[in-house]
Amino acid sequence: MTKYSLRARMMILILAPTLLIGLLLSTFFVVHRYNELQEQLVDAGASIIEPLAVASEYGMTFRSRESVRQLVGLLHRRHSDIVRSISVFDAQNKLFVTSNYHHNYTLLQMPKDVPLPNELMLTRRGDSLILRTPILSENPILDESTGSEAHTENRLGYVAIELDLKSVRLQQYKEVFISTLLLLLCMCIAILFAYRLMRDVTGPIRNMVNTVDRIRRGQLDSRVEGFMLGELHMLKNGINSMAMSLTAYHEEMQQNIDQATSDLRETLEQMEIQNVELDLAKKRAQEAARIKSEFLANMSHELRTPLNGVIGFTRQMLKTSLSATQTDYLQTIERSANNLLTIINDVLDFSKLEAGKLILEHIPFSLRETLDEVIVLLAPSAHEKGLELTLDVHNDVPEQVIGDSLRLQQVITNLLGNAIKFTETGNIDIRVELRDQLERQVELEVQIHDTGIGISERQQSQLFQAFRQADASISRRHGGTGLGLVITQKLVKEMNGDICFYSQLNRGSTFWFHITLDLNDGMLSPPPSLPDLRGKTLAYIEANPTAAQATMNMLSVTQLIVTHSPTLGKLPKNDYDYLLLGVPIPYRGSIPQHRDKLNDALKAAKRVILALPSQSQVDAEEMKKLGAIGCLIKPITSNRLYPLLRMEAIQQLAAPPVRQRLPLTVMAVDDNPANLKLIGTLLEELVENTLLCGSGEEAIALARENVLDMILMDIQMPNIDGIRAGELIRQMPHHNSTPIVAVTAHAISGEREHLLRSGMDDYLAKPIDETMLSQVLARYHTHEFAPEPVIPRSATELPLSLDWQLALRQAANKEDLAHDLLQMLVEFLPEVTERVKALLAGEVDEGILDLIHKLHGSCSYSGVPRLKQLCYYLEQQLRQGAHSRDLEPEWLELLDEIELVNTEARFYLSNS
Repeated sequence: MTKYSLRARMMILILAPTLLIGLLLSTFFVVHRYNELQEQLVDAGASIIEPLAVASEYGMTFRSRESVRQLVGLLHRRHSDIVRSISVFDAQNKLFVTSNYHHNYTLLQMPKDVPLPNELMLTRRGDSLILRTPILSENPILDESTGSEAHTENRLGYVAIELDLKSVRLQQYKEVFISTLLLLLCMCIAILFAYRLMRDVTGPIRNMVNTVDRIRRGQLDSRVEGFMLGELHMLKNGINSMAMSLTAYHEEMQQNIDQATSDLRETLEQMEIQNVELDLAKKRAQEAARIKSEFLANMSHELRTPLNGVIGFTRQMLKTSLSATQTDYLQTIERSANNLLTIINDVLDFSKLEAGKLILEHIPFSLRETLDEVIVLLAPSAHEKGLELTLDVHNDVPEQVIGDSLRLQQVITNLLGNAIKFTETGNIDIRVELRDQLERQVELEVQIHDTGIGISERQQSQLFQAFRQADASISRRHGGTGLGLVITQKLVKEMNGDICFYSQLNRGSTFWFHITLDLNDGMLSPPPSLPDLRGKTLAYIEANPTAAQATMNMLSVTQLIVTHSPTLGKLPKNDYDYLLLGVPIPYRGSIPQHRDKLNDALKAAKRVILALPSQSQVDAEEMKKLGAIGCLIKPITSNRLYPLLRMEAIQQLAAPPVRQRLPLTVMAVDDNPANLKLIGTLLEELVENTLLCGSGEEAIALARENVLDMILMDIQMPNIDGIRAGELIRQMPHHNSTPIVAVTAHAISGEREHLLRSGMDDYLAKPIDETMLSQVLARYHTHEFAPEPVIPRSATELPLSLDWQLALRQAANKEDLAHDLLQMLVEFLPEVTERVKALLAGEVDEGILDLIHKLHGSCSYSGVPRLKQLCYYLEQQLRQGAHSRDLEPEWLELLDEIELVNTEARFYLSNS
């Protein structure tokens, strides 16, 4: 009740008891009177039926209906105000007489399965009250056995009377009405008294409230006036006294406020001076941070440039004839330079991540091939320490995805490198699982588990802090900048993922992260099964259980019948088709020991494949001469094992038939000469007729003059782009149903759907390889056409500036074409260098975006991933409206990368 006013509370407290008591009394008297009236009706009915039962004895004894009917009719007429019907039933429960033949006498009749009443019986049905009483005979009956008289009761029947309750209803309603009027009268009297009481109480209180409100608003001279009684008079005196005290306090407070205001004004003047000084200090700190960031980027850039030259020429020197000491020195220089380059790259990546300038690529790549490159690169470091390195990629993980493969390699390299660094004995296991798959996206989880020194709870809190390592002593022992995990965490978050870890001191660590990648529907996945080896048997020898399980999972999707044994001696005797022998790590044996193992293996199988540690790769050629068909670096991966098995199977079969070119006429359109030459070379081997166009206008002219089966259309071209050119070609009558395939390097999310909505029939992402092109041609050709499987390459190391193996793959493994494409890129680079230098000198170049886009397309087919990544970043920034002056570090990095590409390209072009 606290939310109601005093007036409302008084009203409720006065009226509520009155209403409650009135309701209780009214209810009691109404109920009592109601029952009393009903009981009176029952008594009246009893006074009628009982004499009737006695008077009917004679008539029922002699079965005189007329006499009984007269009695019944007389009683009905006398009491017609309450009696509806009177009926007499005999001993067999049959109607004898009734006073109302129009009435339904069955309501008065006893049910057949109920015995006749022995005494007065009362039954209520709706608005009727039924009374039944037996008719008894008390005449003396002679007892024949004794010859004396005996008085017994004989039930002759019963009388039933139906009384009308409506006769008392009116009286009951009158009683209720009178009770209600009395209750309302009492309520009105209570309201009158309550109102008078409220007026005498709330009036003075309201006067006091108004006075207090005026005092609250500052009118301290306000006083409560009027005559009041009792406690209200005491309250009036208290309020007036309070008002006088407040007046005195207000005067004293005003004096204090004036003094405090004066002091505060002086303080604010001092704070204003301090704020100006803090603002100047803040600007100086921001300027210092900007200068530091620029210095960091420039110094990283300046240091990396000569280091790339040192590393590149060191590798060239290692290819020449050198003494053992010179080789050792050069290898030491290369390792030191690589370590320094890694540190500089970490610093540069960290500065870009902090500034938000690092943009991930969105290009197609092979997931297993990407993982294999990292594994092969870091396997020697693990094997030198005697560590077993395993890779287990679940079979449901897709092969062809879209994302930034180099950054994914960087994440895995950082985590795997740390695991190798901090593990002395045992295993380092990598597992890749499929967490979730949507229509065009997959979520992958990568786990890296080691048996190293672990991380204490205190050190775990510092693990993802920049320039910090778990322990300073570890830093001195193992080196590093402390940026690896920070960069890894930020890169994983850029890939819409998260990274976690679990570690116990001296029990190892497990790092796992999940990322989201787009599926690449435009590329064929390498077939996991080997149909040429269906039914063949393979014996697998591996002592390490984790490595064995990973390889067994990989081979489970093939048609091979695999038998595993930890040692060669425990292998079941059988003539196996293949034997895969895993040499244990650490292995410090010599050539004779290798030879003995190989000889024992050749006794069990004709074809033996050795899985060797990295240190034993120097003996690989010797092992092949002794009978091994191949030697693989551990850990075993499908990218390196499947091609070896497939090539061996092909050698056992007859020469495969030469694939015939499809009877198609295909036109390729691209404004980049290198791209156009590559597509033309690929098409020449796949189709009979090929037309090449360098612009949208030329494509429209050739389409008007020729009948084409398919058109490969570049999207971004000057003047008329690919979408507009396709629309104009569609308007030609003979090309309204010709398939037009969009070819673009922008493999961003949603690009495929956008192009299909724009009228394109299909989509090809650059760089195009032979498999992708074969799949598209097969999709729109009615005859059977199966593209040849592509044998993945064996990765040896991550590229610096020019990856010749990548260039060969992008040129469909045609070395002459790869040389031509690289030569065209090198011839184009001086123009790019000249225009970029002019841009840095302050000249305005409106066409710089088209130039970078053209360079980006050329890099997609020339094996220069780093230069391609720089072009992609610059193109994205320029498209988003970034000013060229804000990209000065990237322009300088582009010039350095062009110089490195030129330097490394001379070696390959001079040997062509």
